Amino acid sequence: MLAGKFVAPEKVELIEVPEPTLPARAEPGEEQILFEIDRACLCGSDLLFFEGTYPEFPIQVGHSLHEMTGVVKETNGKRFKTGDRVLCVPVNQVGLFERFCVTERRAIPLDPRPPEDEALLAQPLGTVICAMKKVPSVLDQDVVVMGQGPMGQLFNATLRNLGARRIIGVDLLASRLAKSPAMGATHTIDASQENAAEVVREITGGNMADLVIEVVGHREQTLNQCVELSRRLGSILFFGVPRKVVNDLNWYDLFRKNITVYTSVEPDFDRDFPLAMQWVAEKRINVAPLITHRFPLAQIQEAFDTFRQRTDGALKVFLDFPAQGN
Repeated sequence: MLAGKFVAPEKVELIEVPEPTLPARAEPGEEQILFEIDRACLCGSDLLFFEGTYPEFPIQVGHSLHEMTGVVKETNGKRFKTGDRVLCVPVNQVGLFERFCVTERRAIPLDPRPPEDEALLAQPLGTVICAMKKVPSVLDQDVVVMGQGPMGQLFNATLRNLGARRIIGVDLLASRLAKSPAMGATHTIDASQENAAEVVREITGGNMADLVIEVVGHREQTLNQCVELSRRLGSILFFGVPRKVVNDLNWYDLFRKNITVYTSVEPDFDRDFPLAMQWVAEKRINVAPLITHRFPLAQIQEAFDTFRQRTDGALKVFLDFPAQGN
């Protein structure tokens, strides 16, 4: 079967690897499924492995893919049966295989109501829901979303659902900002053309943001700007995957403003992902506008290049696996 291998920074190849073997029996609580992918999509955190800029995790065969749906081919547990369609999240993003074994706890059933492409996006949406559960209520609050890529857009939509008064999307790319109003933003700021702090001050009548959500992460340090955009006694939700050490942080201003900082990673498979699937199925959030590109697995290099370079307004780039044609 095929697997992905990053052979150099920004270079990915498909190689042949042995088929995985599911143990006939498993200890209680360790039951597994043999999962076969039929569709997946790329995430910004996959780019860290693609670019070779994520030293905290050594790159291995199977990096990097973790947003996917497919079918249970075999199981040694009782939660699923052969043929069940599921959303699955591999451990540490090591999921770039046609098939792999994983604990059944890392999969949830697909809701049959939405198109499967949209159901797949319950995975990234689940991470947003997990994060928003950690912060105070945003009802009637002014919120800045730093970064208007796919995750920033999902935050826009979630904030709209949760009753935020103003949702201010900030990005350097006009193509991404053009999508933001349809996903829930009430205001947008092109930080390549405008001073974000001045515009936020004008929008909020001088109060600045009650909550600033950082959805840029590893690529560049924007935490200082989040501090600048936050009001006194405000909050920052740091969602973007950070570098191990964040340099040149203006901790003094963060301290003097009495800002609370929240972080979020590793959603709950019993609560967060199922709730996200429910939101998509019930059309509480329309995730369809985020799906911009798709490639067959054989064109995985082009898919990663398109996603990394944000070609033609790329947001969610899908990969169709050979199993989809079965």
